[in-house]
Amino acid sequence: MIPAAPTRFRAAPALRLRQQPLFLWAGGLLVAGDVVFWLMFAAVMSESGLATADVSVHTFVVDSRTGWATALFALLSTITSPPWLSVLTVAVAVGWALWKKEVWRPAILAGAMGLSVVLTTLVKHEAGRSRPPSSDFLMGPDDALSFPSGHVMGVCIFALVLTYLLVSRSGTRTTAVLAFAAAALLSLVVAFSRMYLGYHWLTDVVASLGVALGVTGIAIFVDAARHGRALETA
Repeated sequence: MIPAAPTRFRAAPALRLRQQPLFLWAGGLLVAGDVVFWLMFAAVMSESGLATADVSVHTFVVDSRTGWATALFALLSTITSPPWLSVLTVAVAVGWALWKKEVWRPAILAGAMGLSVVLTTLVKHEAGRSRPPSSDFLMGPDDALSFPSGHVMGVCIFALVLTYLLVSRSGTRTTAVLAFAAAALLSLVVAFSRMYLGYHWLTDVVASLGVALGVTGIAIFVDAARHGRALETA
């Protein structure tokens, strides 16, 4: 008899939380992200709310530039640019699949990043918002639309979804809190860097963070729906 071929890929490890709390987290992130995004979108379209602070915040940030900060944020902006982030996503997803012999979690990460590209393109086209003055750009010309920031959205989604996929299967509560705090800090630093370098308004980056929260909520819901444990019934 010919022995059966071993299974090439295996299922993702079991989630540490049951479906109900994961669904609540997913729903909370989706609602919070939607509220943030639509508030920013309405403010930009009506030139009201937080959008009225865009010019003053931009001027303050530009006037606060220093040599060392410019070098740091330019490097950070380069390595987190959408092209480099796309390469990193593919590398992480393929490497994860081959090393762990697992498809599900790499697919969730890649799907979330793909969704970010689609949403960025659609919203930029719908909003049609111009960037700040090109004279304030520190890294060369960029004629793409401004709202929202693809940089910020991509980095935030990558950091949050990857963190969730890792800590939802292993580690302690403290590890999870620290990991999500690090992901949030990275997202905020990148958001500030895009304003500092002169390419985005405040409302651009805030809206991007909102969309990232919503996409992370969707990723958690999809993962929990397939691998979460339902509440046991008597």
